[in-house]
Amino acid sequence: MNLGVLGINFAYVGSAALFIFGLKMLSSPATARKGNLLSALGMLLAIVVTLLSHGLDYRWIIIGMCIGGGIGLFAAYKVEMTSMPEMVALFNGFGGISSLLLAWGEFHQHPEMSVFLAAVAFLSAFIGGMTFTGSMVAFGKLSGKISQQAVIFKGQHLINGAILVAALAAALIFSLTPASWVGYLFFVVIVLVALGFGVTSTIPIGGADMPVVISLLNSYSGLAACAAGFVISNNILIVAGALVGASGIILTKIMCKAMNRSLANVLFSGFGTTTAAATGGDGPQGEIRPATAEDVYYILEAADSVAFVPGYGLAVAQAQHVVRELGDLLEANDTEVSYAIHPVAGRMPGHMNVLLAEANVPYDQLVEMDDINPRMDTIDVCVVIGANDVVNPAALDDENSPIYGMPIIETHRARTVIVLKRSMNPGFAGIQNALFFGENSRMYFGDAKASIQALVAEFKGSD
Repeated sequence: MNLGVLGINFAYVGSAALFIFGLKMLSSPATARKGNLLSALGMLLAIVVTLLSHGLDYRWIIIGMCIGGGIGLFAAYKVEMTSMPEMVALFNGFGGISSLLLAWGEFHQHPEMSVFLAAVAFLSAFIGGMTFTGSMVAFGKLSGKISQQAVIFKGQHLINGAILVAALAAALIFSLTPASWVGYLFFVVIVLVALGFGVTSTIPIGGADMPVVISLLNSYSGLAACAAGFVISNNILIVAGALVGASGIILTKIMCKAMNRSLANVLFSGFGTTTAAATGGDGPQGEIRPATAEDVYYILEAADSVAFVPGYGLAVAQAQHVVRELGDLLEANDTEVSYAIHPVAGRMPGHMNVLLAEANVPYDQLVEMDDINPRMDTIDVCVVIGANDVVNPAALDDENSPIYGMPIIETHRARTVIVLKRSMNPGFAGIQNALFFGENSRMYFGDAKASIQALVAEFKGSD
């Protein structure tokens, strides 16, 4: 079936429009699901039109779609929401390796490339390979299969610089002689160098900084796909890759701002490596005030306004559903309930939004950091669940702290703060949290889910 150039391009324009509207809807929790569906519809349209217009052999395509669709369905139903960050890292990696293989396949079939096509084939292969191995390292850190600590080695920057120089030299030789055995040899070199660079550029980044890394790798996967679109002359792949690349960079900038880091720091500085040991800020800073479930119940029962501040501990304990249940009980007690969301809480952008959405927390109760901070003085109780560095006052007043300057949710200004933690162990930044020792703070120790279930039982028992 030949759709004609005009029909194909018209369908691609429709697909691109669906991508754009879908991305726009993803910016709000209230419309994110519809945005995801629109984007998926746009991708389906692009795939169908491409298959119908090029007269391809459907046998292998159908087999591939069945295998990939089966894996996707299994992941969607079986992977816990708490494991979503590592799954996103895997998907970024798969996008990168797809672009690499696409560029390699096109070069293998049509080695007589122009200098321009050879250059974009290099970009697709190099960025795709780097994204694949970098994403695998991110997956390993997020899933705990490798150390979450930043791995720093001597001469790190020199090695990464040498890798980039080698890649550019190989790209130049390949672009000038793609059809010769020399060109093929240097293409293989490019692939190997890219795979190595993905590891050496990601391994120095600590687990606490994974939200920035995931955003950046997502952008890389889009850029690789965009370059692959030029290689095979597919307009919709160029547009889709450019959209993903641009949106990923924008999200990376937002994450960097939320962590008080520059993009250059992300790319070149092996960030996430400072610890409290260097500043001496990891020791006790006062006396803690522990609380029991009954104590916390009486505090919450008397409150007119309660703000929950979720962190990675909420995800680990899978406590989102019981938090929603406690929120409903508080609302039934005529308490105003909100959920304060820090942009980098958790392990990926929007991690807390995803968890709370799974528990059907009303979207209008989700409040961003910049909106909750100005009215923090009026909130009766802040309940911090598994958050640490994103609520640490040291970011505001301790110039020697490794997180100094990072915007935080200023829970210490609330009238009362209830902190749910398993122990007094510090967060990813490796420093003790001054919030825990505040005069208005009470420490409620234990597993977050079990602790909140105890509070739910207290409320129900009082009825």
